[in-house]
Amino acid sequence: MASNLPETMTAMGFDAPGGPDVFRAETLPVPVPTGKQVLIKVDHAGVNRPDVIQRQGFYPPPPGASHIPGLEVSGTIVAIGNEAPPEMLNRRVCALVSGGGYAEYCLAHAEHCLSVPQGMDMATAAAIPETLFTVWHNVFERGWARDGETFLVHGGTSGIGTMAIQLAKEFGLKVVTTAGSDEKCEAARGVGADLAINYKTDDFVEKVNEFTNGEGADVILDMVSGDYVQRNLDCLAVDGRHVTIAVLGGLKAEINMAKLMSKRQTLTGSTLRPRSDEFKALLADEIYNHAWPLFEDGTVAPVMDEVFPLTEVGAAHARMEAGDHIGKIVLKVSGED
Repeated sequence: MASNLPETMTAMGFDAPGGPDVFRAETLPVPVPTGKQVLIKVDHAGVNRPDVIQRQGFYPPPPGASHIPGLEVSGTIVAIGNEAPPEMLNRRVCALVSGGGYAEYCLAHAEHCLSVPQGMDMATAAAIPETLFTVWHNVFERGWARDGETFLVHGGTSGIGTMAIQLAKEFGLKVVTTAGSDEKCEAARGVGADLAINYKTDDFVEKVNEFTNGEGADVILDMVSGDYVQRNLDCLAVDGRHVTIAVLGGLKAEINMAKLMSKRQTLTGSTLRPRSDEFKALLADEIYNHAWPLFEDGTVAPVMDEVFPLTEVGAAHARMEAGDHIGKIVLKVSGED
């Protein structure tokens, strides 16, 4: 531990699950990095749907993770464990973490960090890791998305949606998305969607099949589940891949297995947070080699919604739950605007 670091820090936690107002500031010891860990003085922290679900009491942190929410941060490495590369000290990074982001200091695995490109502000950097890692793994690894294919992502103006649209376009896919208003559909087209469907006024199954001349989408990234699954399969192509990453519409789905078999469709899904450090390190390495150059040159950037002070995390969660945001919500912890 560096000698000039404080012994304690401020973090935003809660005593019991509940609404956005359960957050309170608490004073905790500054974590000490060991092994391959690094300690990041947090500049900004991203707000993600899993944080909301954790606060509601439905997504406990995995064993060994901080009880403080927050799955992505940007900041400066101020201390390193004995197995972390010495040259990482004082480096500006953004990092995927398993918890603890809503605090002044946060531990991260050295191999889960990405150096912040010159000229990128730290609020933007904090908005990248969780959505980038999630999209890359589920669309390109689990979904086997390939150039020339048609890709459908629901929630096109969410953090996941805006990231997925941009990456899919850069890797040569045709992109269809859904959103809940004409304004959001326009925003989704603004980041690259070829077709944006207002699911409140149009049947997305009909629109996708019409767009693809009846062939259907080759890959679908779904955050809804529930009764969306069969509807997705109804507009999924022969040999298409359906990837579930959240269950906002319900834990259970009833599907027609005969249709699935006849079209040789694949159903899969994943959660990222509980995966091993080794898996995330391999994922980070692939992202660094294949996707990170797009962020370094500004070709791809997260769509930013609003930045809240750390102490107003409850308001940030309320905005996310209201569903009016477009892009990423971020907390300012110790950085400059």
